[in-house]
Amino acid sequence: MEKRGISSPAAASAIGRAQWLALLAALLGWLFDGMEMGVFSLVGRKALQDLLPRAMAAQPTPDQLEKLVGNWFGIILACFLVGAATGGVLFGWLGDRIGRVRAMTFSVLTYAVFTGLCGLAQSAPQLGFLRFIASLGMGGEWSLGVALVMEAWPNRSRAFMAGLIGAAGNVGYMLVGFISLGLIAWVQQITAWLTHIGISPQWVTALTQYQAWRLVMVVGAFPAILTFLIRIFVPESKRWEQERRNGATAHWATADLIAVFVGALGPGLIIFLWSNPNYGAPLRVAGTVAGLLIACAGFLFPVGRYLQRMTVARPQDPPDWRATLRRMLLAAGLSGVALLGTWGSMQWAPSWAGKLATDPALHAKEYTQIWAAIGAIAGTVGAALLGDWLGRRWTYCLLCLGSIASLLWLYQGQREYNSQFLAATCLAGVFSASFYGWLPLYLPELFRTQVRATGQGFGFNFGRILAAIGTLQTGALFAPKIELFGATYAGGYPFACSVMTAIYVVGLILIWFGPETRRQPLPD
Repeated sequence: MEKRGISSPAAASAIGRAQWLALLAALLGWLFDGMEMGVFSLVGRKALQDLLPRAMAAQPTPDQLEKLVGNWFGIILACFLVGAATGGVLFGWLGDRIGRVRAMTFSVLTYAVFTGLCGLAQSAPQLGFLRFIASLGMGGEWSLGVALVMEAWPNRSRAFMAGLIGAAGNVGYMLVGFISLGLIAWVQQITAWLTHIGISPQWVTALTQYQAWRLVMVVGAFPAILTFLIRIFVPESKRWEQERRNGATAHWATADLIAVFVGALGPGLIIFLWSNPNYGAPLRVAGTVAGLLIACAGFLFPVGRYLQRMTVARPQDPPDWRATLRRMLLAAGLSGVALLGTWGSMQWAPSWAGKLATDPALHAKEYTQIWAAIGAIAGTVGAALLGDWLGRRWTYCLLCLGSIASLLWLYQGQREYNSQFLAATCLAGVFSASFYGWLPLYLPELFRTQVRATGQGFGFNFGRILAAIGTLQTGALFAPKIELFGATYAGGYPFACSVMTAIYVVGLILIWFGPETRRQPLPD
C-alpha cells in the first residue's frame, strides 16, 4: 500500500502525460484562434473589394468603394467581436456543465468549419454572418483552454503557462501572414493545379483572384482535425471531475442559455445604430447604453441562477455570489481595455501599411502582421513572467503605459513604410499584445473551479463587446476632417488609432479595484 501523499512512478507518469496532452491541445487551439483573429485583418479588404461591387447596380468609383469597404470592414469586425463575446459565455457555460474537453471539441469544430465556409461567401452580409458563427467557437475555446491548463498544471507553473497561451495565439496570427505570402507567391502554380484536378475555370478564378482571399479562408477549416485528437487523447480536468462528483455541475440549467442569446441582441442593436448613418448621436448613445445593459444582464443571468441554486443546495457553504459577479465585471473591464486597444488601434496597422506602401510587391500588409506577431510573442511571455515577479497590478500598469507610448510612436512617428515602420510595429506588438499573457494568468485566479470557465469566459469576452463599440468609432474617425472639442483635425489612420490609445488610461485606474493574487494558489 502506498503511503499518503506519495504517488507511484506510474501514477506520476500518468499525471505528467495528462498535463502535457492538455497543454498541447490548448496550445494548438490557441494557435488556430490566432489564425482566426488574424485572417480577416489581412484579407478582409480584398474580400470586400471582391464582394461589394456585385451588390451594386452601377460600378462604384474608387472613393465610393473605399468608403463602403471601410464601413463593412468595421461592421464585420464588430460582428466577429460580439460573436466571440457570446461564444465565450455559451461555451464557458458548456465547459462548466459537461466538461472542459468536450466543450473545447465543439468550440474548435465550430470556428474551423465556419471559417472555411467564409471562403464560399457571395456577399458582404453572408461573410459577416459566417464570421459571427465562427467567432462563437473562437471565443469559447479561449476560456476553455485557459481553464483546462490552469487546472491541470501546478501553481508554480501558472505564469509560464499563461505566457505560452498568449504566445501560441500570436504564432497563429503570424502564420496567417506567411500563408498569405505563400499563396500569393504560388498563385500561378495553385491555379494550374486546381485546373488539373478538374475544378471549373470559374471557380479557379474566384478562388485565386484578389490575392487568393478565399483560399486563405478555406485553410482555416484545417483545425477541425484537432477536434478528433482532443476527444481521443486529452483527459478531462481533475478539478472539474471532482466538482461533477460533488454534484455541483448539475446545477447549471440549459434553459438559462436563452438569456445569453437575448443578451447578444444588445450589442446587435449597437452595431445596427452605429453602422446606419441615418441615426443621430443622441439615439446612438442611448442605444449603446441600452445594448450594454441588455448584454450584461443576459450574459450574467446563467451565473446568477447557478449561484442561487448552489446556495439552496449547500446552505452550509453558500457561494459568495456578490463577489463572483463583481469579479466578472472587473475582468470584463480589464479585458475590455486590452481588447479595445488591440482592435481599435493595433489591428489597423496592416491596412495602414498597405496604404502607405506604393508598391504591391512589398507585401506591406503581410510583413506588418508578421512583425507585429513577433513582438506580440515576446510580449505575452514577458508580461506573464513579469506579473509573477512584480505583481499583477503593477505589471498591468506598466503594460498600459508601454502600449500608449509604443502605439503613439507607430501612428504619430511614422509616415512611410520602411524598416523603421516595421520596428515600430514590432514594439507596439510587444506592449499591446502583452495583456494576452497577463490575462490568462490573472483571470483564472479570480474564480473558483465551479464557475471558472464561465466567469473568465464572460470577463474576457464581454471585453470584446466594448472593443466592438470602439471598432465602430475607429471607422468613424477615418473621415477626412474630424470636429472634436471645438477643434478640427485631419482624420485617417494616424488620428483614429492614436485617439483609441486613450483607453489605456482607464486601465491604469481600473486595475487598482482588483485583488493582488501574486503567490496565491488557484481557488478551489
